[in-house]
Amino acid sequence: MSKMDTLADLKIGESAIIVAFTDEEMALKLMEMGCIPGEKITLERTAPMGDPIAVSVSGYVLSLRKKEAATITVTGRS
Repeated sequence: MSKMDTLADLKIGESAIIVAFTDEEMALKLMEMGCIPGEKITLERTAPMGDPIAVSVSGYVLSLRKKEAATITVTGRS
């Protein structure tokens, strides 16, 4: 069985599909912001030191800390 990727593993310009969340408390906040399982998410850019990151999801751009992004499990990187 292979290790699942997280949003924090994506490179700039890569997209993936949200599968699940590893932190239940954070999951509620992320889902309220449009990060819903099955939704396509794209890493748009990162801050100069690599944190935070900007992702495109549900038609808008969202800024997340890498620690928060690491709680989002994704599949189908492209």
